[in-house]
Amino acid sequence: MKRFKIIDDGNLTRSIRIIFYAIGIGLGYVSLEYWHSTLIFTLGLFLAAIAGYSSRAAMLKIKPFDNLYHKARKNYKEKGDTEKDRVK
Repeated sequence: MKRFKIIDDGNLTRSIRIIFYAIGIGLGYVSLEYWHSTLIFTLGLFLAAIAGYSSRAAMLKIKPFDNLYHKARKNYKEKGDTEKDRVK
């Protein structure tokens, strides 16, 4: 059975971006035209913004939804180095 991926190579997949964008635009239209709900409009705007952000990141080959910074943080950490030592 093939597994459905949402995040691929640190970015949302193309199909998920299209779905988020379509749902966001649809919610925005329906909320302004029929329901007159600010909350639903805001949710639609948020989904469309996430899709746009992810599309631009994919175009520039940036990985906004990747968690490799954890590995980098461990590399720079020295023995006995804690947050309390750095904050003064």
